[in-house]
Amino acid sequence: MSEMTFEYPWVFALLGVFLLCSRFCPPRLEAIIFPHLDIFIASETRASVWLRVMKWLAIFFALVALASPVVTDKIDIEHKEGYAIVLALDASGSMRYGFEDSYLANRSRENKFQVSKRIVQEFIRKRQNDALGLVVFGNYAYVASPLTYDKNILLQILRRLYATIAGPNYTVINDALFQSAKLLEKSKAKSKIIILLTDGQSRGDNIPFDVAMQMVKKAGVKVYTVGIGNKGDYNAEFLKLIAKESGGRFFSANDKKALHEVYATIDKLEKSKIEARRYVKKTYLYEFPLFVAFMALLFYTWLLNKRGVA
Repeated sequence: MSEMTFEYPWVFALLGVFLLCSRFCPPRLEAIIFPHLDIFIASETRASVWLRVMKWLAIFFALVALASPVVTDKIDIEHKEGYAIVLALDASGSMRYGFEDSYLANRSRENKFQVSKRIVQEFIRKRQNDALGLVVFGNYAYVASPLTYDKNILLQILRRLYATIAGPNYTVINDALFQSAKLLEKSKAKSKIIILLTDGQSRGDNIPFDVAMQMVKKAGVKVYTVGIGNKGDYNAEFLKLIAKESGGRFFSANDKKALHEVYATIDKLEKSKIEARRYVKKTYLYEFPLFVAFMALLFYTWLLNKRGVA
């Protein structure tokens, strides 16, 4: 942000010295008796006004130049040590249901996928310094968004997702793990994280669990697993195993509030470190008021010579 200041603002105090001097130190001029003086009064009055104006313009802008006006631009350069995070979302058929009741009883309410999307959107908005990616899984797993710093595009993609978009019948957790780790494999981020959310048990996978975990470890990824819904809906032991082997943590959430707290906890656990360095750019503007003062002084001298006063 730019702001204009003066390096030596105390110089303006000299303006008071000039004002006092003009009041109490008038120049001594010899009186000359001149007949018919009234003929010249009008022209002399106009000339005197211009003389005073030019004199004070020259004094004022000379002081402005001496005060050294400067425009300061402060530039903050951030050295970001952000995270690379892949959000793996279960979009299988069971995500159409509410947290407790049946799908038909909750048609007018938010289902688990809608609640998850809203909370994930809040999480994305908080991670301004991180590269985020999105993997969706159901019958199959696919990359909905590669790693990106553009949160607006990521949020737009997320809004268009819905339960069953990846198929309604299965929950391919191993495939989702593999795809997510593959997405992070070439990332140069110091910290790589997968947040895997599911309400089901791993079924219909094309990739064995051992192969998926090998990719997770090869990529150096930490996995946070989140099981949502009622106990028994998801395989808690399986999700704990994934988290343990990758150095992450397992969370469970049986309602909206608990799920919100899970993502808030993960956000606190994995905070990006940001170091900002400030640079100050100064643009000096003294030559502009100095030019105005010089031109006013020239005009003042010209008026004096025109009047015939040395």
